[in-house]
Amino acid sequence: MDEPGDTSAAPVTGDPVTGDPAWLASRPVLIFDLGGVVLDWNPRYLFAQLIPDEATREWFLTEVCSPSWNLQMDAGKPSAEAVAELSARYPGQAGLISAYWERWIEMLGGPIPGTGELVAELAGSGRELYAISNFCGEVWPATMAAFPVLHCFKDIVISSFVGVCKPDPQIFALALRRFGVTAEDCLFIDDAAANVEGAKAAGIAAVQFTSAAALRRLLAAGEPAS
Repeated sequence: MDEPGDTSAAPVTGDPVTGDPAWLASRPVLIFDLGGVVLDWNPRYLFAQLIPDEATREWFLTEVCSPSWNLQMDAGKPSAEAVAELSARYPGQAGLISAYWERWIEMLGGPIPGTGELVAELAGSGRELYAISNFCGEVWPATMAAFPVLHCFKDIVISSFVGVCKPDPQIFALALRRFGVTAEDCLFIDDAAANVEGAKAAGIAAVQFTSAAALRRLLAAGEPAS
């Protein structure tokens, strides 16, 4: 799954031409990222239990089970193969490397506060919702079963099933075709600035997620005045 996103860049708050957030919020189709937007995924939830020393833990998650290594599985590499290769490079860490996938579900802290409720409300109101996620397909069924909010989406493109990851514009073009929607009708929401830029490169309006409350305010800007 996507590493926790870099939210240091200022989020887009409106149409780049008019600066009007209603232009973004009124897009009829919403496409969500999952990790960092809907689900709170972080390897540290698991490895805080397995590696008590913070410096050692950060070294392990930066240099051994690194974001680039994790991305291999998101792109479709079998986890058994990836674990075997990495364990051969770091034999002293083999048990911890295996735990990364054997106990993957323990990296999920739960839903992002407020987003699950917002997604359920949007689905209940008839809003057209989809998702695109960098995700290992081997753990996808267990994740779907654990989080009912994921069933609010009409369809979800999982990177490992299609062999391409965000921020590559190809995954956005593929998703548009599969969802049967046009870029002009969509707003994409992701916590990672690079993925926001990837969506824009594919012609999709996009905003960087910072909190459910901020997203709720943005979407309210597109609601017709009562």
